[in-house]
Amino acid sequence: MSKRADTKLFTTKSAFDALTVEDVEHSGDEEAGLDGPPLQPDSVGPPKLSKSQQKKAAKHARTEKRKQLKAAAKVGLTDSPSKVTSSLGKSAVGSTVLTDDELFSSEGEHLPPHSNTESDREATASPPSHIPNRNFSDRTGQRTWFFCFAPPPLPEKAETIPEPDKRTVTTEPTTAGPPNKANANDLDVERSKKRQNIITRTLWTFIMIGGFVGLLLMGHAYLIILVMLCQALVYREVTALFSLKDHALDTLDVDTQGQKDPWSKTLNWYFFAVTNYFLYGESIIYYFKHVVFTDGQLLPFAMNHRIISFTLYTIGFMGFVMSLKRGYLKQQFGLFCWVHMSLLLIVVSSHFIVNNILEGLIWFWVPASLVICNDVFAYIWGITLGRTPLIKLSPKKTVEGFVGAFWSTLVFSVLWGSYFMQFKYMICPVHDLGVSIWSDVQCVPNPVFVRREWEIWGPLQVFLSQILGRPVAVIPYVPYQLHLLVFAIFASLVAPFGGFFASGFKRAFNIKDFGHSIPGHGGMTDRMDCQFLMGVFTYVYYSSFIREHHVTVGSILQMIVSGLSVEEQLELMRDLKKYMQGQGILV
Repeated sequence: MSKRADTKLFTTKSAFDALTVEDVEHSGDEEAGLDGPPLQPDSVGPPKLSKSQQKKAAKHARTEKRKQLKAAAKVGLTDSPSKVTSSLGKSAVGSTVLTDDELFSSEGEHLPPHSNTESDREATASPPSHIPNRNFSDRTGQRTWFFCFAPPPLPEKAETIPEPDKRTVTTEPTTAGPPNKANANDLDVERSKKRQNIITRTLWTFIMIGGFVGLLLMGHAYLIILVMLCQALVYREVTALFSLKDHALDTLDVDTQGQKDPWSKTLNWYFFAVTNYFLYGESIIYYFKHVVFTDGQLLPFAMNHRIISFTLYTIGFMGFVMSLKRGYLKQQFGLFCWVHMSLLLIVVSSHFIVNNILEGLIWFWVPASLVICNDVFAYIWGITLGRTPLIKLSPKKTVEGFVGAFWSTLVFSVLWGSYFMQFKYMICPVHDLGVSIWSDVQCVPNPVFVRREWEIWGPLQVFLSQILGRPVAVIPYVPYQLHLLVFAIFASLVAPFGGFFASGFKRAFNIKDFGHSIPGHGGMTDRMDCQFLMGVFTYVYYSSFIREHHVTVGSILQMIVSGLSVEEQLELMRDLKKYMQGQGILV
């Protein structure tokens, strides 16, 4: 028998026995095949082996294989037994009849790994040229044999098997180990971005504070322009979230496909302008009656301000109805409601803030400062002691930061407000928009800025006198300081919910910031979310508990112009002139 050293076939004894079938009686498939012509023996193929020859060949293969495995064990080469089954499965594709020298079988043997070279793959995929592919069913014998063409065996000489170099074995990096070079670079880039963001945010914070203080010193008119600019930016950012281009059409009508968006931005800004004309016109007429009702050119607008405002709004409403088109109806009406809600929350709120400026800069400056103070202290206390989440809409907000900012804002409000109430420029209502910090502003201060004394209860007087070593009967205070505590409580407990509202708004639209108007801070809406709520509260509180309602020259003039005819106005002037002359005053 010839013996091949370059190609050897392996299989386990259990797999070999499993592949042998006792052919005592033919199976159904074989019986079906008897009807066909008998299988002619292949004269070219090798002669068939008897059972004894097959047993001898198998025994010889087991002996040779044991020798090879012992040599491989000395160099530490072991494979998983599961590879035996996989090797059998892979080699079954290229099955062929084997000669007695090519048959090797050993129980529990470990097969070597398949070669990855192209030549080896070709050798495995196709049988040798001298072993033709044929039907493997031997009808004349007692058994049916299936042999698998397996990969080449291990070399016979153990010395030729290279021992794997353990130093070259690479393992996957674990999380506990140090990061690799790529991860380190990513961390450096991320730290660099965070550092740059902090620098940019801090720089623009000082720029905003400096600009705010500068406009405060320049006068009321510049602060009013600032508020109008902020409201315009906020309105643009909010209305930009709703666009017909971001929504599907109501219908798939071919006529509506590819048409230009029928709802133009012109109508958005038209309603914005009309609303500002109505609200700010009301403020100008109220605070500058002495100017408006003495100017012949402004008088018609002042006398008919409300009917003019309503007419302008009606024109916009008619324009909206005329712009309705099939396929956009649902989105157009949604945008119509969106615009009006934005006007209510933004323009109306900014109108109240402007009224606070006209009532006195202190009613605008101090409440706005309290909101900023509360935000800063909430961040400081949250970073220092924050552990308990406050609200799901803002995961970074903590209970510790919220409580710490509350007490810090209370103390800050009394100190901050008590300092600025000393200046007439801050507490006097506006009479002339041309004044600034360098102007000599004089007025009768509101009674809340007048110092008073609170008489202490008798037993408490005795107790305090004994402790301080001097008689204590009264405690001086200013009523404005009590109002400051109310403002501080609102800025700490209620105004932050304006920020929470904005956070929920952004989550609803899956955005991080409303815009990029302020580098490092996002959009203007991200900075003004709490200020709008605080401004409205300040105006309502001031007009309800602090404002003095008394007769002024402007109010009398408004009554004269709007309630008296021309003849009655001339008669009033003659009577007033006589009265002045009787008092010794020359007119």
